[in-house]
Amino acid sequence: MQRQASTTRQLPDTRVTAKLIGRIKTMIATGIISPGSKFPPERELAKEFAVNRASVRQALKVLEIMGVLSQHVGDGTYLSESAETILNEPLDFLVLLDDLSQHELFETRLMMEPELTARAAERATAEDMSALRNAIFSMERSRTTRERLNADLAFHEAIFRASGNRICYLLFKGIHRTLLMSMAKLSNRVSVDQPLMFHRRIYAAIRERDAEEARRAMLEHITDARSLLVQPNTSK
Repeated sequence: MQRQASTTRQLPDTRVTAKLIGRIKTMIATGIISPGSKFPPERELAKEFAVNRASVRQALKVLEIMGVLSQHVGDGTYLSESAETILNEPLDFLVLLDDLSQHELFETRLMMEPELTARAAERATAEDMSALRNAIFSMERSRTTRERLNADLAFHEAIFRASGNRICYLLFKGIHRTLLMSMAKLSNRVSVDQPLMFHRRIYAAIRERDAEEARRAMLEHITDARSLLVQPNTSK
């Protein structure tokens, strides 16, 4: 039993990691560490925050994944020029820490996106329709995963903009990198044809000003994507 307890204590503590990230964010905001400058070594941060180096290492790993930090081989770790902007959007690292799950993200999307798609069918301008068409064309022509994800994201962003609700559009911008991470996890589980089928159907409903069909098509699209999360990954 003692051995088991010891092993448990060695597991990464996501609460400690989140607190460390918060303290690093404060250091950036107050100018103690400036964007583009060299980051203090692990041992100094561990001493400053009164934690072990493993906890510091976990926090730095999350910040590197987010793009806040970058490793320069043979020269150390540097703070990104855009670090302060990235850290103003805490959803990114909360998802990485599993404090927010992919299932919660999809639940939020199911609550918001079908209704906003119905609003888009009622309010979309010619400019909005052009943005939706261009996103579909970009996905059709995509050759890399990055191109596909950018086109996928552009389609959903165009719908949020077309809904005419600026608050919802700003909320979407706040979670767009989180949504991109979610899409990246699913992109290798399904061919591009499947999201394209839904996007074309949604676009057609918006073009025809059919709010009910637009709502239904988006609901089915997100439900289909969510179902992939619980399926085993057979692409390997």
